[in-house]
Amino acid sequence: MATERHGAVTFKGVPKTMIGSPLKIGDKFPAVTLTATDWSQVDTTSFAGQVHLISVVPSLDSGICDAQTKRLNEEAQKMPAVAFVTVSADLPWAQRRWVNDAEAKATMVLSDHHDMAFGQATGTHVKEMRVNQRSIFVVDAGGTIRYVEYVPEIAQHPDYDAALDAARKLIT
Repeated sequence: MATERHGAVTFKGVPKTMIGSPLKIGDKFPAVTLTATDWSQVDTTSFAGQVHLISVVPSLDSGICDAQTKRLNEEAQKMPAVAFVTVSADLPWAQRRWVNDAEAKATMVLSDHHDMAFGQATGTHVKEMRVNQRSIFVVDAGGTIRYVEYVPEIAQHPDYDAALDAARKLIT
């Protein structure tokens, strides 16, 4: 059974329960299968061999998540050597609608809706809301985490500059 951590994150100041253990710098990024916007299956091991920035958001239909994903999609266009991935628990249909509406072509958007395996493996599963905690992982080409941020308040932005700097350092 996965570890539960009460109060590890808040939503508008209200403590929530997290499922799974948080990852740290130096850990290998876990192998998890997610669902693409076309309902195909994508395994996180398929990112091996390339630096990747994984942006985790609760739902693309919220203002901060929308802004976070649009910002990182813009940054992805400037850093083609880095694979930018966004993960949420939204259904792939909703993700595809968002991708089309936002014209977000530089970021791969994947869903954890099926069984929240990604959330449990990364310690981002918010039990009461069945969404993922806002977080960012930067993973090197060998699959080792080189930067991680778990945003403690879901309704706040992550430190974009720190994550982007970490990704840049891995490709220069």
